Amino acid sequence: MTRATQTVSLLLLLSSLYLAAYLQLIPFPAKIQNDIIPVLPFWFLVSFGAYLLANLGWGVLTFRDTENAYKELLTEIDEAKRDLRTRGVDAPKGKRVAAAPFPQSKAGKKTKNPLFEKRPRNFGIGQDVQPQRNLSRFVKWPEYVRLQRQKKILNMRLKVPPAIAQFQNTADKNLATQVFRLLTKYKPETKAEKKERLTKEAEAIKDGKKKEDVSKKPYVVKYGLNHVVGLIENKKASLVVIPNDVDPIELVIFLPALCRKMGVPYVIVKGKARLGTVVHKKTAAVLAITEVRSEDKSELAKVVTAVKEGYNDKYEEHRRHWGGGIMGAKANARIAKKQKALEMAIKI
Repeated sequence: MTRATQTVSLLLLLSSLYLAAYLQLIPFPAKIQNDIIPVLPFWFLVSFGAYLLANLGWGVLTFRDTENAYKELLTEIDEAKRDLRTRGVDAPKGKRVAAAPFPQSKAGKKTKNPLFEKRPRNFGIGQDVQPQRNLSRFVKWPEYVRLQRQKKILNMRLKVPPAIAQFQNTADKNLATQVFRLLTKYKPETKAEKKERLTKEAEAIKDGKKKEDVSKKPYVVKYGLNHVVGLIENKKASLVVIPNDVDPIELVIFLPALCRKMGVPYVIVKGKARLGTVVHKKTAAVLAITEVRSEDKSELAKVVTAVKEGYNDKYEEHRRHWGGGIMGAKANARIAKKQKALEMAIKI
């Protein structure tokens, strides 16, 4: 029983006693009527005041209890949501979404045919046949393939002197196309063409004529290392074309310096085999153009201008740049790891 209820009960009891005594419904003894009955109104006021205080205090306490209960309820709701979230279940939202007007029926499980038994493969050692893989790294390649691959790797890893490294500065596609277009126009004559020309010259000489009257001197590309070196030394070459993959490189390593010394334009292109197709050979170490026809002089002048800008004028710059020093992925990873460890040690 709460305090307010007790106060109300006491107040009702005193009121009923006072009313009974006042109306003389209960025969009280004379002593009680003389001593207690006059005091009952005072006790009535005291009880009524106590009732008011108890009621107000109970209201405040009730408000505080309600607030605490509300806070506890919110805490329990948060804990329940957190528990659902840890279990992977979304907490129910306050706002419900209307159901779809035509809900799709859930797809039923696919029926499995009992005649087809599931046999999972085991790719362990000595078990099922392994799946197809790229096994090219296990192939035993021919010796010449291994040598050229190893040579390429060594050229990338080791430091290459500038005299050799300059051969990696090849002409770009546009310049190389212009050079080979010009070279193709001045291909040397084939054996059949040469035989025909010599036959005509012999008949002209037999008839007492000059051979120059029958066939003019052909303008052709000059090839052969010793021949081209002589043309460069005599400053007769208008353009020298050097491949980048001559083996051994010592055959042509001096040509860029010689061309610059003599003031002869030179260009480095890719592929000695591509140069060989111009002169009807498998490969060619160097080609040279001495003279061209009048209709091709402007084209030659454009090529020479581009070549001088890319090679003759940049010879000193190429002399200062070493090649190689390109490491592999593993070496780069090790270097990066050491560098990172050093930086961490400095920070500490």
